[in-house]
Amino acid sequence: MTIELLVTDETLTVQGDPLSGWTNLDVTRRFNEPASGTVQLPATPDVMAQLQPGNRLVVIRDGQVWTAGPMEAPADYSWSVDQDPGNGSVTVAFSDDLAVLAGYITWPAPASAWTAQQGNTWRQLANANSETIIRTLVNETCGPGARTDRRIPTLSLATAAGVGTTTSVRTRFEPLLEVGRRVAIDGGGIGFRTQQIGSAIQFGCYAPADLTGTARFSLGLGNLRSLRYKATAPEATHVLVAGSETKGSTTRTFVERSDAAAAAAWWRVERYLDGSSETDALGELTAAGRAELAESAAPVELATVTVDTPYLRAGVDYGLGDRVSVALPHGLEVTDVVRSIHLQATPDSGEYVSAVVGSPEATTDPRMVRLVRTLNRRLGRLETR
Repeated sequence: MTIELLVTDETLTVQGDPLSGWTNLDVTRRFNEPASGTVQLPATPDVMAQLQPGNRLVVIRDGQVWTAGPMEAPADYSWSVDQDPGNGSVTVAFSDDLAVLAGYITWPAPASAWTAQQGNTWRQLANANSETIIRTLVNETCGPGARTDRRIPTLSLATAAGVGTTTSVRTRFEPLLEVGRRVAIDGGGIGFRTQQIGSAIQFGCYAPADLTGTARFSLGLGNLRSLRYKATAPEATHVLVAGSETKGSTTRTFVERSDAAAAAAWWRVERYLDGSSETDALGELTAAGRAELAESAAPVELATVTVDTPYLRAGVDYGLGDRVSVALPHGLEVTDVVRSIHLQATPDSGEYVSAVVGSPEATTDPRMVRLVRTLNRRLGRLETR
């Protein structure tokens, strides 16, 4: 294991020598979501000089960038005459560059000033490839094609990967990444990410790989330390989508999307969803129903603690969004998508890599945290009407 920590400014210029003396590194990368991490460091003058607002932390693992992004809490400093009579210690909380994109919302008229936005207009991209939709939204919101005052200076678009399927989206004043995730789920389950390439941050989409035949974890292979498996009932098997009301009309458009297999295996669970358009002429209600159905699928949560081997390494042989296989005791084998990869490292004990595998809502978060997240997403949709 070789880990190097660098600090850059927002232009990606390295600010000093690699950070030394760190005692604990904890980083979680997530599929189609910003990463989160912390690192503990001795609060020496040269270290503190680099931990400034607006700077970024780059984690390099075995010569490859593991994660890179802004420091959300550059200096959580502590000192005690009893425990650390020297310089004290500092904990840095950081993310990856997707966190910067997460701070933006979609505008109905992205080329117009904020004061020129109209409350009754929408940004609509219909019957288009999901990768094209996501790239368009990012480009016009904060990329090279955005208004100068909204543009992220170092952000560029990677070469189109040619992935995704046809879908539609209608949005206004919603968090950019929430819309992107919705399009990605309905448009072929594609992934998107930021990568630090030279002196630029590139945003791009990709197609996760089916590695169930090669990326396998089991006790027999010696690459599995522990696991926790849980399968729960679906939160919805039938999504009833209602078109928005038309002034003066007594009728509304209704669309139903269902998962017959899940309903047969478990039971019928209905969910009502207010759509953002009056009709389904461009497939917007259908797309919203499909995305909601995918997010509400029977959650399979599989938390594993894996061991890198020369033949199977996280970030090298499999990554976020890829479909892998995990052999459980008693002959059961689970295949699903890698939702997050967690790296923990200390100079003394080395590193541990764990992964969460499962459906879109698979997470190690408590159920109440997931519920609040879902409610916030739905309230956000209502507020944009």
